[in-house]
Amino acid sequence: MKLRNTPISMPAQGVWLDGLLSHAPDVRGLAIHLHSSGHPPLGAVTPPLEAELHAHGFATLTLDLLTRQEVARDPDAPYNIPRLTERILCAAEWALHQPPLAALPLGLVAQDTGCAAAIRAAVKAPERFTALACLDGRADLAGAEPLRTLRCPVRFVISPGNASSAILEKAFGLVGGLRHWLALPDARDPRLQEQLLARAAATWLEQHGVAAQSATG
Repeated sequence: MKLRNTPISMPAQGVWLDGLLSHAPDVRGLAIHLHSSGHPPLGAVTPPLEAELHAHGFATLTLDLLTRQEVARDPDAPYNIPRLTERILCAAEWALHQPPLAALPLGLVAQDTGCAAAIRAAVKAPERFTALACLDGRADLAGAEPLRTLRCPVRFVISPGNASSAILEKAFGLVGGLRHWLALPDARDPRLQEQLLARAAATWLEQHGVAAQSATG
C-alpha cells in the first residue's frame, strides 16, 4: 500500500497543532497517534508504530496536542487533561470534514498523559471512536468516573518495568466497557520492544475498529 505523507496544521482552541497525515485511497481505517510533548516525530523516517499501523491497512494521523510554545511556557501543560481532551475532539471533527477520511472508522493510539485525554474524549463522543490503545500512558489521570463510563474498546499495553503498572492496574479495574490488559514480554532489545508495542496497538485497532466496521458495512 503506497501512502502519501502530508504535513498538516490543524486549528484547535486558538492554536495550530502540527501533524502528519499518511493516507492512501485503499485504507480501511484512520488511526490518530497522539502526542503531548510539543515535539511530534514528523521526520522523513516512518516510526515503528505508524509503520505497523500502515501494514494493518490504516491511514495514520500523527498529531501533537500541544505546541512548542505551550510546553516551553508551562512544563505542566501535558497534565492539562481537559485541554488535551478538547483537542482530541477537535481532531476527530477535523477528520470528519476531510472527504477522504470522513467515512473511515477512527481509532486512537495514545501514550503518556494523552491516554487520559483519549479516554475522556471517547466518553464524550462514544459514536466517533471505534477503539483505543493506551501504550504505557497515564490512563489513571482520566479519573474514576470517565473510566467507569468508557464503552469504547480499550487495550492497556504495559511494557516491562513500567513504574506505573500498579496504578494502571487499578485504573484498568474501573473500566466499564470492553477492556484488555496486555503485559508485554521483555524483548531485551529496544527496537524489538518498540515493535511489540506497535503490533499490540495495531492488532487491537484492527480487531475492534476496522474489522467490526467492515463486517457491518
